[in-house]
Amino acid sequence: MSTNDLLKQVAFIKEIDKLKYIQRRTKLFHSDRHENDAEHSWHLAMMTLVLAEHADKAIDVLRVLKMVLIHDLVEIDAGDTFIYDTSKNHSNTEEERLAAKRIFGLLPEKQAQEFMAIWEEFEAGITDDAKFARTMDRFEPLLQNASNGGGTWAEFKVEYQKVYDKKKAIKKGSTSIWAYAEHVLNESVEKGILRKDAPR
Repeated sequence: MSTNDLLKQVAFIKEIDKLKYIQRRTKLFHSDRHENDAEHSWHLAMMTLVLAEHADKAIDVLRVLKMVLIHDLVEIDAGDTFIYDTSKNHSNTEEERLAAKRIFGLLPEKQAQEFMAIWEEFEAGITDDAKFARTMDRFEPLLQNASNGGGTWAEFKVEYQKVYDKKKAIKKGSTSIWAYAEHVLNESVEKGILRKDAPR
């Protein structure tokens, strides 16, 4: 490893500190404070370690950890896109791709290519590792909203079917976690914190 590579890696490490300033719409459990992207990524990593046994297919936990820690770094440039935003596509925008190239491009070439490939794999959501990583990504805010009286569901008048349609991706990585998530959604409807009828 050359000194030049080390300098590039340190530059990358400094750059990704900016992730701590990217605010998400969701709030911390039982809190009024918005979560930032770095907190979100950390939580997904811990969830991966704790919940890996519930993956439907054998997964490479280290690779899933890389995905959940890397996947939102593009938001340093592109910003956080709210999952229920109807005016902007939540999937892999050109803006995010440019951000990935710039941010990962700070690293030595071989490492930059690895990070880009991991990010692309997460975005595609096809491999078993990516499916489980995306399960974690969809599951955490569901739990947060349920703990916060509906959270963003209530704040932005998001109705049950839209939440269900976005969250059913959880099932692709874990049927058992999806069964629990469905229970939480139905319980949220019963509690009146998630509306089944369309908002007026």
